[in-house]
Amino acid sequence: MSAAGFDNEKYLREQTEHILDRVDRAAGKLYLEFGGKLTFDFHAARVLPGYDPNVKMRLLQGLKDQIEVVLCVYARDLEQGRIRGDFGITYDLATLKSIDDLRDWGIPTSSVVITRYQDGPACRRLIQQLEREGITSYRHYEIADYPADVNMIASEDGYGRNDYVETDAPLVVVTGTGPGSGKLSTCLSQLYHDHERGVASGYAKFETFPIWNLPVDHPVNLAYEAATADLGDIVLIDPHHLAAYEQMAVNYNRDVEAFPILRSILHRVVGEENEDEIYKSPTDMGVNRAGSGIIDDGAVCDASVQEIIRRYFRHYWEEQRGLCSREVVVRCEQLMARVDVSPTDRPCVAPAREAAVEAEARQKGNEGFYCGAAVELADGSMVTGKNSPLLHSASAAIINAIKRVAGLPDSMDLLSENIVQSLTDLKANYLGANSPSLNVQEVLVALGISAALNPGAQAGVEALPQLRDTQMHLTHEPGQGDEYGLRKLGIAMTTDALPTTTGYFLR
Repeated sequence: MSAAGFDNEKYLREQTEHILDRVDRAAGKLYLEFGGKLTFDFHAARVLPGYDPNVKMRLLQGLKDQIEVVLCVYARDLEQGRIRGDFGITYDLATLKSIDDLRDWGIPTSSVVITRYQDGPACRRLIQQLEREGITSYRHYEIADYPADVNMIASEDGYGRNDYVETDAPLVVVTGTGPGSGKLSTCLSQLYHDHERGVASGYAKFETFPIWNLPVDHPVNLAYEAATADLGDIVLIDPHHLAAYEQMAVNYNRDVEAFPILRSILHRVVGEENEDEIYKSPTDMGVNRAGSGIIDDGAVCDASVQEIIRRYFRHYWEEQRGLCSREVVVRCEQLMARVDVSPTDRPCVAPAREAAVEAEARQKGNEGFYCGAAVELADGSMVTGKNSPLLHSASAAIINAIKRVAGLPDSMDLLSENIVQSLTDLKANYLGANSPSLNVQEVLVALGISAALNPGAQAGVEALPQLRDTQMHLTHEPGQGDEYGLRKLGIAMTTDALPTTTGYFLR
């Protein structure tokens, strides 16, 4: 198990104080661009061992008497049916899920902004769903030559065309369904309208990564580069901050490159007479204090290096499915070289590959695909699984892992052969499945049913929470049932993405 490297309580104290200080400095209303995931920030939890994936919600909950939340979603993401990779759902559902998550924490969403609005069925459907829930939706529009034409942007034909988002709280948290949701533009549009109305307001930015007061080459910041390899983000020294204050601070290329334009827009929005209110660097805009929560740098570095490898496998799998380019994978290979590791430095990789070789050796002479899986448990021990006519390799590994953490003998059957055989017969003979063996999701359902009569299965069900945050590697591409089941268990899975069929569509 990874040593705790992050103190949530220390972080919450410092982060809250810093945000409230920035609210006071705004001398009116502060629009806080809130980047990253509001809930279930598993990337942060992986690179900062001990980090509560929901600590941002705890932060907002502590401020709930002073805030309201505005959600942004990009119209094209809605119309194109873009999928959130962490939850496997479309962006309209992800928007509604964010509203539900906030409500569960006692934080209401005041409104939703559809950015770069274009009329379409998905946008209209989301607006109708929001209206039924009593949530106001606003439309912000595409601006020609954005962000180059500053005069157009800060005019009646630019931000002036956008709906003004009515808010009452002194702190308005502007967050989004995903990257590129238009959070910054929404904040600046609000500043423009406030300035036109004579209302004092300011802007600040909250993003956990990169961590501005850690070195460029710190593994935490390199893990951020790996996570955003498809966006081409590069962590670097903020030259604007260095020039203004003669102090080193870290930021990323998109913010650094966009800052001169952003500063020009701010000048136009708030007026030259308010020069003192305009930031001198992109780092100035930030309120992040994640670095203050790190209590064991060694543990954080080790975890971040593992995340770089995990991201390599993720992007490699995406490349195989045509979801990202080869350049993204090469970028991750370069990051692994910078921290002097290779894919096999992920501990569960080699055992999974060895399990696949063993499976093929046992079935020598028989045609088919021989798959291996390995799970690294919290105590560092390794459990493997091989595919068979009854079980996927991931399913076999899960059953073996359950036995290990529950202290059950290897010889005990958690699932009776009759139950497994009945299910595979159902899939093969009545549901037309090409692969009748059981995936992870099906095994979990069978385990739950068996628990009513089998004490061993009941012990296995009770042991499932111990698999959360463990690591798994598969030699072959997982099916949807495997991927969904592993996500529900909270297992961080990687894969060599080898095919399990020669078909084009049913891989």
